[in-house]
Amino acid sequence: MSTTSILVLALAGLLLVAFPSLCSGRAAHHDHQAEKCKPSGTLESPARGHTCDECCKPGHIYPTYQCSPPISKQTKAVMTLNDFSEGGDGGDPSECDGKFHKNSERVVALSTGWYAKGKRCGKNIRIHAKGRSVLAKVVDECDTLHGCDKPHAFQPPCPHNDVDASQAVWDALGIFGDEVGDFPITWSDA
Repeated sequence: MSTTSILVLALAGLLLVAFPSLCSGRAAHHDHQAEKCKPSGTLESPARGHTCDECCKPGHIYPTYQCSPPISKQTKAVMTLNDFSEGGDGGDPSECDGKFHKNSERVVALSTGWYAKGKRCGKNIRIHAKGRSVLAKVVDECDTLHGCDKPHAFQPPCPHNDVDASQAVWDALGIFGDEVGDFPITWSDA
């Protein structure tokens, strides 16, 4: 092998080490987008807790998140049921408008990262599940940083990939009975 050939190979190797995206193009971008949102901390619930099905367990440690997964045309999420009415399991009035909402309204709360400090307030998202789709209005944040207290109805912090939906959203998607709970969906901005 000539000196020139060795130099070319060495230079090519150096370029690949310094700029790995040159060889993988879109794959490098895709891998960066696929990075997962990791917990940013923990929250320990009080030693004495409230007694309800959804309440924090006394002394339990819950992960907290400042982020949510990247948004795409088909963002994967888990949909949970929330009662946005006064006295419902949502706790305080909705963050976006300071109001309670009827269960017949198609409304949602998004995990903290997707809520984006209120930038999605009043905007619709499109939710897909079971071959159907529905528009729902963002009215609240599903707090991924705080919980286990009165303003959060003594519930744990939300998961980082949660779309907390009213009964009307579940009904429109044709999800009933035992399927209601933690249901895999995709969503996008409408």
